[in-house]
This record gives sequence, C-alpha cells and structure tokens, in this order.
Amino acid sequence: MSEPPSYPSIDPTTFDLVVVGTGLPESMIAAAASASGKSVLHLDQNKFYGSHFSSLPILELTSFFNSNSTPLPPSSSSTSATSSDDYSVVNLAIRPLYLDVEISSFSTQLLDEHSNKFNLDVSGPRLLFCADSSIDLLIKSGASQYVEFKSIDASFVGDESGKLWSVPDTRAAIFKDKSLSLMEKNRLMRFFKLVQVHMAAASDRDEGNENQEEGKESEISEEDLESPFVEFLTKMKLPSKIKSIILYAIAMADYDQDNKEQCKDLLKTKDGIARLALYQSSIGRLTNAPGAFIYPIYGQGELPQAFCRRAAVKGCIYVLRMPVTSLLLEKSSGVYKGIRLASGQDIFSQKLVLDPSLTVPSPSASPLDSFHESFQFLCMRDVKQKVARGICIMRSSLKPDISNFLVVYPPQSLYPEQITSIRALQISGNSAVCPRGMFVLYLSALSDDAHQGKKSLNAAMNALFTCPDSVNLESSCADQNENAELKPTLLWSALYIQELATGQFDSISFTPMPDGNLDYGDVLDSAMKLFQKMYPNEEFFPDTVEHDDGLSLEET
Repeated sequence: MSEPPSYPSIDPTTFDLVVVGTGLPESMIAAAASASGKSVLHLDQNKFYGSHFSSLPILELTSFFNSNSTPLPPSSSSTSATSSDDYSVVNLAIRPLYLDVEISSFSTQLLDEHSNKFNLDVSGPRLLFCADSSIDLLIKSGASQYVEFKSIDASFVGDESGKLWSVPDTRAAIFKDKSLSLMEKNRLMRFFKLVQVHMAAASDRDEGNENQEEGKESEISEEDLESPFVEFLTKMKLPSKIKSIILYAIAMADYDQDNKEQCKDLLKTKDGIARLALYQSSIGRLTNAPGAFIYPIYGQGELPQAFCRRAAVKGCIYVLRMPVTSLLLEKSSGVYKGIRLASGQDIFSQKLVLDPSLTVPSPSASPLDSFHESFQFLCMRDVKQKVARGICIMRSSLKPDISNFLVVYPPQSLYPEQITSIRALQISGNSAVCPRGMFVLYLSALSDDAHQGKKSLNAAMNALFTCPDSVNLESSCADQNENAELKPTLLWSALYIQELATGQFDSISFTPMPDGNLDYGDVLDSAMKLFQKMYPNEEFFPDTVEHDDGLSLEET
C-alpha cells in the first residue's frame, strides 16, 4: 500500500491573491500582482511549471494528457485545522480539456534513448511577433532576463502535393520569388506600399502632426476599412494566389474568407491592415532575427517560467505538487473566503485565480443551493469551439538547409471541405527542443468537432510525411539522406483535440485555455483584463529601472 504524499505546511496562511496553475496567463498575473506589492501564493498540482503552456519530455507529456483527458471526481479533503462553522466547503474537480488523444510511436528504440531530451509544447504551434505587445511586456516586466530566443528562418504556404511556396513578405523576397509573375510582383509591391503609407498617415494624425488633410488623402477610406478584407484585396486587383498569401500567411486569418456562409470570423479591412502592419514592422526589428517571428529556446514553457522567476524575485511564494481540493465560502453570503489544499490546510485570500481545468461538479451537488447563480458561473464554462493540435517528430527537415520555419495551409488547399487554415511550425535541435539532428513539427487547426479537426491534421501530415514503416524505418531514413526530395518519415506523433474554454472574471476568476492563434496577443489581453478587473487602480507591471532594454537572441 503506497504512502500518502507528504505536503509542506504553508506559512503565512493569508494572502492578497492565490493563483492556482502556472500557465502563461496565471504566471503573468502573479508576476504583475507581486510587482504591485501584493502578497501572492502561486500553486500548481503538477511537478513542473507551465500547465497548459508547458514544454515537456515525451513521457511527462503523455502523462499530462492522460490526467487531463479523463474527468476526475471531487477530492475529499482532510479535516481543516480551522473551524468550519463560518464557511461551507465546496469540492473542486478536474474537467477534461483534452479529447481524442492519439499517440503513435514508430521508432521505439530510438525515442527511448532520447525521450528525456525533448521539450515538447503542449499548446503549439506558437510564436512571438518581433514587434508585438508581448515583446514589450517581456522587457517591461523584466521577464526577458530569464528567457532566450531563436529566430524563425522563413515562412511558407503549402499545398496538397507537399510543395512549400515561400511567403514574399519583403521587397527582396518579392523580387527573388520565381513563382510570381512580373505583374504579380508589381501589384504586391504597390499593395504593401499602400499599407505603409496608410499606417504612416494614420500615425501622424494620431500624434497631431500638421498636414493632416494631406495625410488623410493617402489613407484607405473609412468605407473600405469597414468592408471585408477579402473584398478590399479583390478591389486592389490582387490575384487569388496573392490574396491567399496575404489573408492566411501574413494576416493569419483562420476561416475561409471567401465563404461568407461558413466563415465564423470575417476579417475586416482595418483589422487585416493592422495585422499586415504588425507583420511588416516585426521583420528585422530585433538583432539576429531577420524575419517576423522568434521562438523561445527550450520551448514555449520557458515563458511562464520567466514570469514565475520574476514574481519570485518580488516575493511570490511557489509550491508545486500541491492540488487544491475545495473552495471555502462564507455560509451567510456565499462570498469567496479561501481554498483548502490536498494537505488539509486552509489558505485564505481576497482574490483567487484558477487554472481553467478546475471546476465545481454541479450546483445541485453543492451545499449552497441558495447560491445557484454563483455556481452557474463556476460550472457552465463550456465552449463549443475546439482546436486540433498535433506534435510530430522526424529525423530530417521538411526543407533542406532550413531549420526553423512556419508553414500555412489556407482553407481548401488540402481538400475541398477544409474550412480553416492549418498551421505547421518546424523547430530543430538548435532550439534545444529535441536532440541535434532531429526536428519537431507542431500543427493546429480550429474545428467544431474532433472528426473535423483530426481530418485537417491528417491531411497536412499526409502532404508533409512519408507513411511510417516500422520495419524498414532505419533504411528509409538512410535513403532520405541520399535523396533530399523524399518526404521525412514520421518517428512519433501525438494528435489531440483541446477545448477552448474562455476566461471569466469575478471574485473567483478563471484564466482561458490556450487559443488557436499563432501569437500570444489574446493571451496577454486576457491576463491584463483579469488583472485590471481585480486591481483597477494598479498598473499591469509598473515601470521600473531594473529591466534590460532588449531580448537575448542567439545567432541563427
């Protein structure tokens, strides 16, 4: 019979804020609250940092999916050391947020030798634009001191044949692109110039510079800005191939913009122009990063850890391997009072932020039937939309002589019923996510159900990989080295469907699950809104003189 786990006692027992889960939004909030002088206790039931934003070795990743794909019953907490006469205890449960997990290994011996040398992202693919607000926050908060980055070498658009076409995102790239005709190059250059002039004129007007009317003549009209972006691109007489590149590989649209009936997020021109401006301003912004994107060395799990380290410097207390079993609510009012830990200890705080996997089983099962509305908030957090994710390991690059790059499959590029973009990010061993000589590919696609999501991922994998043959795997890999045109052979893969639970803000707040976006913009926005809801008079990371002026990037 196994011994029950031994839990440390936490002292003090009262805090301004308790944060449960060390995902990226939770870690940002804990660091921001600590920087504002709040007393913060940061807990995680896992033995590692990052929660749903972590980067894990193969066995730990498998275990994480297993523990988060099956509903767990409420934990029965130990008797509290504090009298419970003044409050009611409401047990918490783990809700399954990963569905249809499918893990396949085609080279058991090879991966067994290196399984601990992988840092696989739970919520990939994900990158940082070099000019977006996440970079500014890393620098402002001081978290940039604890993480290094690698530049992403290139971006491509893929098709069903396995062909990868370069994204012409700069003047030099446009003129070097042999797949574009001279007319297409000229029209694309004119369009990029229009975007630059529009953004410059709008910026001048916002700053109150003179010649506002002259600048306004160079801007895109208000009518066009409110129109669908796809219609504006057509109005600019851009060919369908160029429109597809702009919409899905630069503006990062998710849904088929030409299919208004099925498009759940029709991109307006003003939003498309803003995304293009972000993309173009990101190119070459950082030293040693000639492209638009960067990626954390050791995986995206380094980002929440960087904020956790920053929070610890400011006095935040961290306790891993510590499940939270229950909420403590005042009997008279139902107001949140504290939490009960797996150790049986009660911790009290003014505010509570919970990992999105925690929930209350049902209002009817609670001892507080009179506070039904409060429990609706805690229970009814289902979101129909999902994101299909995949992780693939191979021993050769999809593109010879290129290590780290992004591939986008626009809607209908792989099969007629494909209604969303599929994104694939290849990361090599030079980013310390896998052994040297190996490569990791992350895939994602928004979906309404598991079948649709898996179909999208499998279509991309069929275009990119040779079907694995476990018997002749070693010889097929050797053949690839002799013939670079052959597709890589898959060594290991994990396909799964992730629920897209959204964040909710109250005295008890929930952070969101990782979204389907490529960047961290919405994650940051959600963390900021939650923090401002809790502390409306506090700045989200006040300016200090302690932080560095930039990021650390390795030479490519």
